[in-house]
Amino acid sequence: MCGIFGAVSFHRPFSDVEVSEFLDAVDMVHYRGPDNRDFFLSGDRKVFLGHRRLSIIDLSSEGNQPLITEDMAIIYNGEIFNYLELRKELENLGVSFKSDTDTEVIHMEYQQ
Repeated sequence: MCGIFGAVSFHRPFSDVEVSEFLDAVDMVHYRGPDNRDFFLSGDRKVFLGHRRLSIIDLSSEGNQPLITEDMAIIYNGEIFNYLELRKELENLGVSFKSDTDTEVIHMEYQQ
């Protein structure tokens, strides 16, 4: 399974030192996800999401996380066993996908 780390501040933006420490925390679980490491830091610096990827379903870089769009960032650790059925339903509604990941299916389901 992938490795994830997140932090939220309700009072003040995270400092550069804190962000550096968060990245260190993400790297501490490199064995959980040796295939990719990335993170999301919100524009107001109050939300940090870090991800170590273990590629299982979609091996391409399109499956890297966090999955970030204009209005959402998502990290995910697990597997949606019926994601192919959910994906088909969404495609029938006109939704198009950039990857073959179950994470993108979760994201697109939320957008509906």
